[in-house]
Amino acid sequence: MPKSILEPRVTLVTLGVKDLPRSIRFYRDVVGWTTSAAETDPVAFFPLRGIVLGRFGERSLAADAKTRPRTGGFRGVTLAYNARSRAAVDRIFASLSERGVRIVKRPQVADWGGYSGYFADPDGHLWEVAHNSFWKLDRGGRALVT
Repeated sequence: MPKSILEPRVTLVTLGVKDLPRSIRFYRDVVGWTTSAAETDPVAFFPLRGIVLGRFGERSLAADAKTRPRTGGFRGVTLAYNARSRAAVDRIFASLSERGVRIVKRPQVADWGGYSGYFADPDGHLWEVAHNSFWKLDRGGRALVT
């Protein structure tokens, strides 16, 4: 096996968005995460215990990567939040529904043996909320995968 050229970690996930102020409001006011960004800033960062979720205008993000924006439909990427129990998954989806979030797939037993569902943010980025009994979470909520 060749020597790793990158440490095995991810520092930042940046998602391109159509309307940055709307995205900031969703993650701040609906999901409940903290950001130092104002709705007039060109980019927003949400620190998430060891990783940062970035939000950036999709055209600006595509220009930075020297490519064209790909909008609409499934983009081949999902983000995931692992909950500590099936009941926690159900509570999360109940809260999301109460807040008007679009539920893509209600929680259910998954073919891989866990329990999960999906919701979409205002730009259609999919989030899976799952309980995976095969993984343990440390006190900080980080997955301990062996």
